[in-house]
Amino acid sequence: MRALRLLEWKSDPQLVEVEDPVPGPGQVVVRIGGAGACHSDLHLMREFGPGVVPWEPPFTLGHENAGWVHALGSGVTDLEVGQPVAVYGPWGCGTCRRCRLGMENYCEDPLAAPVPGGGGGLGLDGGMAELMLVPAARLLVPLPDGLDPVKAAPLTDAGLTPYHAVRRSWPKLGPGSTAVVVGVGGLGHLAVQVVRATTAARVVAVDTREEARSLAAAEGADLTVAPEDAAAEIRAATGGRGADVVLDFVGSDATLALGAAVGRTLGDLTVVGIAGGTLGLSFFSVPYELSVQTTYWGTRPELEDVLDLAARGLLRAAVTTVTLDGAVEAYHRMQAGTAVGRQVVVPTD
Repeated sequence: MRALRLLEWKSDPQLVEVEDPVPGPGQVVVRIGGAGACHSDLHLMREFGPGVVPWEPPFTLGHENAGWVHALGSGVTDLEVGQPVAVYGPWGCGTCRRCRLGMENYCEDPLAAPVPGGGGGLGLDGGMAELMLVPAARLLVPLPDGLDPVKAAPLTDAGLTPYHAVRRSWPKLGPGSTAVVVGVGGLGHLAVQVVRATTAARVVAVDTREEARSLAAAEGADLTVAPEDAAAEIRAATGGRGADVVLDFVGSDATLALGAAVGRTLGDLTVVGIAGGTLGLSFFSVPYELSVQTTYWGTRPELEDVLDLAARGLLRAAVTTVTLDGAVEAYHRMQAGTAVGRQVVVPTD
């Protein structure tokens, strides 16, 4: 079969022929219906090098995946061939306390995981191929009725990551509150929907691109602003109080500074983007008791929530589909900043 593989750091991936995977005991092979192209893949291609993460190329890209069960290894009894499934992306050890709770994104024994701190598309072969080997049946979540794998695939990261970030701040997002989403890209446009679907907060979306702000408005944002006007407009819209929750899906120096400038006392500033910015912290640099934290992906039970929201029409990724032959160009569009929403690779007809 053909697979889009990263053969070495700081290079474009290449389409190559590989052997079809065969499941061992407890394993499952999934026929891929869709594999999301994620901005974090660009960091693998452009910035990472030896020693940055505890795994190395080559591997098949694609850590946002959904499809149908293709083959079952011995001992797998709770899935059926042909069943539509989503692949939970963070692959932990499966036995530590957090993994047993479904929090494999925060596995406490990563050295016992299939690949430390990674998973399919992140050190091991992912879903940008016709077939994908999943090392344990627990990493598959059945799709709700009516949810197509192409639409489900990007939700396994681009939907799950913002859902986790929003969910941890639910107590601060009641009536009269304000949530600010900074960066309305592949994750940010879904964050707007998650806030709308699960909280009573007003939503303000910030992005440099007019088309991204238009997408945010179409998805339910109450106010959209450009970064140069954001601090003043957000303060004015909140009566000078600021935002109860700021969700930064960029993570640059400028966006972190904006988050600190518009955050409200006792609020949350959650950094999801990995642009490499820093935020200086001193007694007077942020509002009193503004909590600043990073998050990584989400839990397996939260993925079930995300898929349920999508099946009910409350959460949907803006999807553009491409073939395996067009996948490299899709990454080029992402790097150029011309991609809106989420691009999904469909390996087969």
